[in-house]
Amino acid sequence: MMRPTLAKVAKQLARPGVAARSYSTEGGSTRHYGGLKDQDRIFTNLYGQHDFGLKGALKRGDWYKTKEIVLKGEDWIINEMKASGMRGRGGAGFPSGLKWSFMGKSSPGRPRYLVINADEGEPGTCKDREIMRHDPHKLIEGCLIAGRAMFANAAYIYIRGEFYNEASNLQQAIDEAYKAGLIGKNACGSGYDFDVYVHRGAGAYICGEETALIESLEGKQGKPRLKPPFPADTGLFGCPTTVTNVETVAAAPTILRRGGSWFAGFGAPRNSGTKLFAISGHVNKPCTVEEEMSIPLRELIERHCGGVRGGWDNLLAIIPGGSSVPLLPKHLCDTAVMDFDSLRDMQSGLGTAAVIVMDKSTDVVQAIARLSSFYRHESCGQCTPCREGSRWLDLMMSRFVSGQATSAEIDQILEITKEMEGHTICALADAAAWPVQGLMRHFRPEVEKRLKDYKIGSQVSSDTNYRPDQTIATL
Repeated sequence: MMRPTLAKVAKQLARPGVAARSYSTEGGSTRHYGGLKDQDRIFTNLYGQHDFGLKGALKRGDWYKTKEIVLKGEDWIINEMKASGMRGRGGAGFPSGLKWSFMGKSSPGRPRYLVINADEGEPGTCKDREIMRHDPHKLIEGCLIAGRAMFANAAYIYIRGEFYNEASNLQQAIDEAYKAGLIGKNACGSGYDFDVYVHRGAGAYICGEETALIESLEGKQGKPRLKPPFPADTGLFGCPTTVTNVETVAAAPTILRRGGSWFAGFGAPRNSGTKLFAISGHVNKPCTVEEEMSIPLRELIERHCGGVRGGWDNLLAIIPGGSSVPLLPKHLCDTAVMDFDSLRDMQSGLGTAAVIVMDKSTDVVQAIARLSSFYRHESCGQCTPCREGSRWLDLMMSRFVSGQATSAEIDQILEITKEMEGHTICALADAAAWPVQGLMRHFRPEVEKRLKDYKIGSQVSSDTNYRPDQTIATL
């Protein structure tokens, strides 16, 4: 990957709230990212070592000067979020401050809503679950502040149906916040009325798409809507709505207390802040950890997970951002950096930052085939390219697993993925297509070898069972 020129970096850094750093192509050292210090962590009870209730939250600094933040008003909150450089932590990476400003001050008289997408259902992704289980007050406080920035009357937290304990903890924290006067009428004594509700889903992955989530909240079947109109204009119950991720909202109070420039001081330009990474698979210590954005992938795994099982040289591939992004083979993982732009340049993505590690014992074809099966099952069936395409991917990947496919089918399945992506209402078809594309891009020789071995094995089996007398009798 080409390094940016000094002039380009200087231009990128010339924005409010971002401290300049020294970049040099000669005789200097490039800024190293990673090794986040404990005092800089936003989520301080990620492992549930302390009380998740209000008493424990207050000890950790939650709800501190929240009234002052709310009284500073929507313009200050949005400007600080823009200055922080925070990009949405749900997968798309859209600038949060900009998204929060979309509802503006239009449509007087109509209710306005904040919807929190807690329908975390993508394979490998489990970061939001930890926040709701162990740090729910951070999310509730974030809802109040984000709601104030959007003039929202209420927040609906749409939580995955399987998250029973998390939803229970969240509801307990909401009840505590109401009792303490932190939310509800005259929230925190600010004169601002704001309610928070928990809505449990029923396990449909498609409801993680913002308009399908809104449909489900309204009591309808969870199927994505055509856009426009966008939710910021016509969302929940036909009213202005902003849908945002759990981690994004939960991080906002700490960012606003410490200042947008503090948060922007972490990570590479355009990839600011800290991030929760959920690391699973063939590592010695799977975990969810908060780290600085732009940390090298190898350092992330070796620092927090005790390395790959059997050592780094035993690594086969890594899916760096949840099941919907293309995998990276070891030679790319050696230099991969965990942020939006760097992984995009490697034809993958940060996504939800769910890092799935596969060592050399992995049947990578089988692994991707399992993902194809998942996306076929979770397609809502509304769009023909997704409904039919995900079915074909599942069927064809099963043939690749067994070795019964032909070499021509490799190009055929890639053609199907190209016809799927970008041709549907939502991005589920893209999510189904990209893992297959990544497999064929980086492991095509392995797939072809499997097909060849199956063909040779079939011929040997046929020759072994060949009996001339049977052929003569047949004739």
